Amino acid sequence: MTDTYKIVVAGCGNMANAWVKGALARDNAEIVGLVDIKLEFAQAMADRHGLACETFTDVAEALERTGANLVFDVTIPASHFGVCSTALQRGAHVLGEKPMAESMADARELIAIADRTGRSYAVMQNRRYNANIRALRELAKNGTIGKVGYAGADFFLGPHFGGFREAMDSPLLLDMAIHTFDQARFLTGADPVSVYCHEFNPPGSWYAGDASAICIFEMSDGSVFAYRGSWCAEGAPTSWEAQWRIQGEKGAAMWDGTGAPYAEVVAPGGQEGKFMREYERVEAPFVWQGRSGHEGCFDEMFAALEEGRPAETDCRDNIKSMAMVYGAIDSAKARRKIDLKPYYGG
Repeated sequence: MTDTYKIVVAGCGNMANAWVKGALARDNAEIVGLVDIKLEFAQAMADRHGLACETFTDVAEALERTGANLVFDVTIPASHFGVCSTALQRGAHVLGEKPMAESMADARELIAIADRTGRSYAVMQNRRYNANIRALRELAKNGTIGKVGYAGADFFLGPHFGGFREAMDSPLLLDMAIHTFDQARFLTGADPVSVYCHEFNPPGSWYAGDASAICIFEMSDGSVFAYRGSWCAEGAPTSWEAQWRIQGEKGAAMWDGTGAPYAEVVAPGGQEGKFMREYERVEAPFVWQGRSGHEGCFDEMFAALEEGRPAETDCRDNIKSMAMVYGAIDSAKARRKIDLKPYYGG
């Protein structure tokens, strides 16, 4: 356990504001350096939040000059490997934005570096931290619907971002789907075994690359997870949390991504011989008391550091969600089912 975390924030774009605010709200954290390839961005961040710390364009220099023991990696994905490897090798823990890296090889190497150095690297997967998804998980895992055989998520939205996303080859899978894939692992408690993915760009799309995908994942508990998604779907949008159905042997757990989840299960008594059985509704148990979204994940990552344990989103776990993304992309390109265990050493 460390009494005070001396933090260097790497990457001073818009997303870093939430990280800086999170650190400033903690009594055991102090921001001692800000890093950005454009020094004026780092200084603007310091001015915005009233910070008197030094500013840098290089993470290694920032660590050497400040003696920081924790790095927030809020850089673009292409910089994650360089920032994280530098921080870990210089004895600092890392809390970073998703994805871990731009390739599975880099992600595996970051885990190896974390193992060698004994430092912690945890990844921001904020969509696990929501009272509704935690309640849905309770329905799926507490026996209400019996053994789970299927989980399905629909994600249909039409955001007009402009910029780099609309020029990407796989904007949905590479930039967004990791959230839903990570949620599926969280909800089922299972790891991905294989994937078959069809990626496509439907009529009316304003993306250069494939903005829609259908994926079928086999999971380690024998269940199947099906993902249907589009980032160019106009009309009848789903929630950003996706729309979920988890099917068990006794019934189904449902969540529209916005309201409270619930289950419908076979009603007890008098059901033998019926062609279609009757069902009863079961309300989800709300037992989680944590904060939502980014703040909830932030709390978990700091608690793990303070308690000397792996975070729920530790890199060794998160690489399995990354494997779902890169495996799906590889499957779409190869037009065949892909074995995912080699991606994360399973």
